[in-house]
Amino acid sequence: MPTDEQILSEAIRLVGEGVQVTLPVNGRSMYPFIIGGRESVVLVKPQGLRVGHVVLAQVEGGRHVVHRIVQLDGDRVTLMGDGNLQGREHCNIDGVKALAIQVVGKTGKKCPLYGFCGNLCAKIWYVARPIRRYLLKIFRVAKGLD
Repeated sequence: MPTDEQILSEAIRLVGEGVQVTLPVNGRSMYPFIIGGRESVVLVKPQGLRVGHVVLAQVEGGRHVVHRIVQLDGDRVTLMGDGNLQGREHCNIDGVKALAIQVVGKTGKKCPLYGFCGNLCAKIWYVARPIRRYLLKIFRVAKGLD
């Protein structure tokens, strides 16, 4: 049975070759936009990266995260999970291994991450950082996650 690291390495290799890969997501760091343990993301080769994009990146310390780009400064990338209250990660642009383009629910339904509504919601969510703790609690209780 392959390890999580082996699966992740193979997914990154395939994406680098231009293959679209669907990868399950764990954890709460991207809630409410991506529900860890229930949903997956569709990954493609990272091109045209912008603030607001959700990416699979290898951050400082060597660990991999699926988080949103909150700042681009030359080849320096700052990431933050939508479910995080303040923690941020950093990597160089070559640390971004894939761009997430869709979320796949447990029923197989695919929802695009970008578009007018998705981009607007992500911007509002980022600005709502000071009250995010309370909003996350409401969302988790409403979805039965707490």
